[in-house]
Amino acid sequence: MADKFLIDKAKTVLNQNFQKKGFTIPSKNLYPFQWKWDSGFIAIGFAHFDMEKAKKEINSLLNAQWKNGFIPHIVFHTKNDSYFPGADFHKSSLHPQSPAHIDTSGITQPPVLGFVLEKLYNIADDKEDVLNFLKNQIDKVYKNHKYFYSKRDINNEGLVYIYHNWESGTDNSPVWDDIWKTMNPPRYKFERKDTTHVDYSQRPTDREYDHYIDIIELAKKFNYDDHKIAKHSPFLVQDPLFNSILIRSNESLIKLYKILGGNEEKIKYLKSKNEKSLTSINEKLYNSSIGAYSHFDLRNKKNIPLICSSSFSPLFCGAPDFKKAQRLKNTLVEKFGKEDYYLCSSFDPEGIQHDQKKYWRGPVWINLNWILYQGFKRYKFKETAKRIKNDSLELVDKFGFYEYFNPSKENSKKNNKGYGGENFSWSAALTIDFLHEK
Repeated sequence: MADKFLIDKAKTVLNQNFQKKGFTIPSKNLYPFQWKWDSGFIAIGFAHFDMEKAKKEINSLLNAQWKNGFIPHIVFHTKNDSYFPGADFHKSSLHPQSPAHIDTSGITQPPVLGFVLEKLYNIADDKEDVLNFLKNQIDKVYKNHKYFYSKRDINNEGLVYIYHNWESGTDNSPVWDDIWKTMNPPRYKFERKDTTHVDYSQRPTDREYDHYIDIIELAKKFNYDDHKIAKHSPFLVQDPLFNSILIRSNESLIKLYKILGGNEEKIKYLKSKNEKSLTSINEKLYNSSIGAYSHFDLRNKKNIPLICSSSFSPLFCGAPDFKKAQRLKNTLVEKFGKEDYYLCSSFDPEGIQHDQKKYWRGPVWINLNWILYQGFKRYKFKETAKRIKNDSLELVDKFGFYEYFNPSKENSKKNNKGYGGENFSWSAALTIDFLHEK
């Protein structure tokens, strides 16, 4: 009964955040548009009780795909001045292949749609209906993957780069701190909207925003041309989370193309890219000195030896061998798994930059927990996987469907609520998926 009550509450959140134009906002007031990886997780939640809304979620996102295969991180379906930076700032029309019918951002987010389509197929009772949907959409996702390998893999090593911290999804992670030290952007004049809805202490600082805005201004200067951005951006990073999600989504597209039949060339392409990617992610991003995967700063040609929740994400795509996987599990349990902490803090709890309530500098996020749960389950680390799942469900059950949560059990109890956006869509959606897990 308790599970049914939580599922019903989660369904209510998703239905209330679903918009007439066929997309779901992450959270009222704070995030009034459609976000790329949010929509993927949201579609998984909807698939369990309203497949039509799940399909609309994917449709509305792919409707904003650029002609070159790029899928933006924000789609501005509506006019709304409660969020900065909005459509007028991003100016996606600067790129000749951006859609004329809708405004978007010019940066992206982790490519979740491949594994999301596979989840929709696995969840569906009516497989034929979902297969018909996949026939119309899968090539668009494939085209997005080809975009990454043709435009973002500058060394042809199977690892794609991100050129903005927002593309990682882990916006203000301490992982980026040393990169900010290489920049000295002007102090931009802008009106933050997020801090009118959420306590400033839980959000990135204004000075951090100067760096974020400066990178977008550089991209706009070059009309969002990937080649010129790669040449000039001060931020150019190979991220284990972003690449693990791409590899896992390749894997899903291969499975779905085999089910659909007649896609041998596409399957061959995806297999060849995954083979190269899996080799490179282990050779270049696995860091034996920290017992985890780390980010690589392409601009400054150096490894960033910090541990965050992204450091364990290669388990999700099956990258590590069992010995590496065992080391990852030990690192997670030793550093992040203390009894008085919920798994999994977004940044190393033993690190000096750790902040329990500031966005991606320490709090627990349900979407990363879901990815890590799938990864540990894949390697049959059942006890760790179960703890990640149970901690996630305890957080939303006790404190509500918030955007992120304090990792300290004691401090969470004192606050008696989570942080950031309330009634947050992916927290609700992935709770539904956790509770349907066999």
